Formats: sequence, structure tokens, C-alpha cells
Amino acid sequence: MKHSATIACLHEFGEPEKVIRLEERELPKLEPHQVLVEVSAAPINPADLNLISGTYGIRPNFPVVVGNEGAGVIAGAGGAVTGLSVGQRVIAPVRLGWWCTARVLEAAQVFAVPSGLPRDMATMLTINPATAYRMLVDFVKLQPGDWIIQNAANSAVGRFVIQIAKHKGWRTVNVVRRRELIEELRGKGADVAVTDETPLSRQISELTGGAEARLGLNAVGGESAREIAKSLGPHGTLVTYGAMARQPLHIANGLLIFRDIRVRGFWVSEWFRQSTRVQIEKMFAEIFPLVQAGKLQAPIEKIYPLARVREAVAHAGRSGRRGKILLEM
Repeated sequence: MKHSATIACLHEFGEPEKVIRLEERELPKLEPHQVLVEVSAAPINPADLNLISGTYGIRPNFPVVVGNEGAGVIAGAGGAVTGLSVGQRVIAPVRLGWWCTARVLEAAQVFAVPSGLPRDMATMLTINPATAYRMLVDFVKLQPGDWIIQNAANSAVGRFVIQIAKHKGWRTVNVVRRRELIEELRGKGADVAVTDETPLSRQISELTGGAEARLGLNAVGGESAREIAKSLGPHGTLVTYGAMARQPLHIANGLLIFRDIRVRGFWVSEWFRQSTRVQIEKMFAEIFPLVQAGKLQAPIEKIYPLARVREAVAHAGRSGRRGKILLEM
């Protein structure tokens, strides 16, 4: 039986609201080890907008279906598929292809989502919560009470860092650009939230009661990243996962030589590529219950139908948003 889908397709780089095109496409025949997924919804992430504009770290071959993550329901399965059934809600950590009404995936790439987990949160599990979780557990062996510093704390990843750290008993110093975000983040579990008006390195001892932070998370770059590096204790680790300021890192030689600050990078797509299914399942086994219990949440500002994808990407590109923009299929 043949299936078709409406897709948000990219044939050239440019302004997202101008170059995204909706098209109809016939889906490939379902092979024995594949599943047909009817996509329910997909978020619009900064990586999506960067990819469309041609400024992302990877450049796909055209034409390409956009969308780095999403969730859907299995509508069909090949004869060799086991462990998955029609009607199950699923996610898959495969990059590209989620802005569509349906897609065919290898069953080995697909992970079932608990039935009680909210649909909208299911769409956002493979990038931001996974990025936050992996950065918190993979680089430094944190102990209860340890301090973490991060910039862009109001970003989606930043909010998940706060919530996961609170659950684990770790404490966070959170740097933001706007004062009105401080109380909001404190309400989400941030131990300390400050603006970048005063250099962080000048106030870190007072903020942490003299404790030394062991892990710094950088999504900005430039001077903001340098302040985090200067604020870490000896042998601390700075992990960079974004570059919002589009400025390179400038780390003083003395921080590397005399304080042994370690500088690392992280890209969740690469982590998924290198990880086994068992490793991925282990991570989701911890994330899923936190979402179900309401301990991991992400604000959603607006949901658009796929037919209004150009309007949706324009909204997602505005500054000052207070939540994620979703596409509903």
C-alpha cells in the first residue's frame, strides 16, 4: 500500500520564512525492518533555523525535509519488526525529516514513549533534555551539593539543566541577559540567577558561599564563556555546546596552565551516533519518569499547523520569546 506525506522542504539556504516550501511526496515502500510513523508534532529549534539559513555546522544535500526532532504514532510496521506495535507513540534520535505528516524509519532507530507522557513534551526529548543530561553526567563526576555554572540559562537546554540538577542534588549558578528572567528561573529550581551586567568572576565566591564550581556550560561564546572559565575552580571543566554570540572562545593561558581548566565541546547528535541502543535506553529510562512526574517541563509559546510553517519559523526566530514554537501535523 502506498502512502504519501506533506513535507516542509528546503531547496536552498536563505531566510527561513522565505525558503521553506510545503510539498506532497510519496513515501518509500515499507521494508521488513521499517515502521511508518504518522508525525504528531515537532518543535522548531535554533538548529533548525540555522540549518535553513545555511549557518549550521552541517550542510545537507538538497532537497531536504527539515526538522531535527519530533514525535509520532506508529501507523504500520514491516513483517520483521518486533517490540513495537501499531498505535504506539514513538520518538527517534535521527536528525532531519520531522517537519512532515508521515515518515518511514528503521525500527532500530525508534524508541517507544510511555503512554502517559504528554505529547508536546514527547516531541522535545531527543535534543534539549538529552543535551542537558549528557553534559551533566558525562564530563565531571558531580557529587551532591556541587556547583554548576551556565550561561543562556533561560534557553531550553538551560532550563533542563536547572531541573535535572535540582533532581540530582546539584546546585546551579545561572547567567541571563534580562532581569525579568531571574525570578522565573528561581521558581524552576535555580539556586542562583544573575544577569551578566557584573562580570561573573568578580562575584562567584559570594554567590556560591565560597564553594568552587566544577562544571561550566557555555552556549554563548566570547566574553561570556571566558567569564565562566575564570569562575571555575581548579581542574574545572568548561563544556561548549552553542555559540549564540557567534564569537570564538578566548581562554587565558594561565587558566589552562596553572588551574588546569579543561575545555570540551558537545554535540548531542554525535553522542547518539556513537552510542548503543542500550545506552540510549538507559538515558531515556531516567528522563521519561521525570517528565511524567512533571519534574522536567518546557514552556510552549504557540502551536502552529504545518500549513503555517512559514509563519511559525518567523515567530521562532524572534527574540524575547518565552517558550518553544511547535508545529502540529
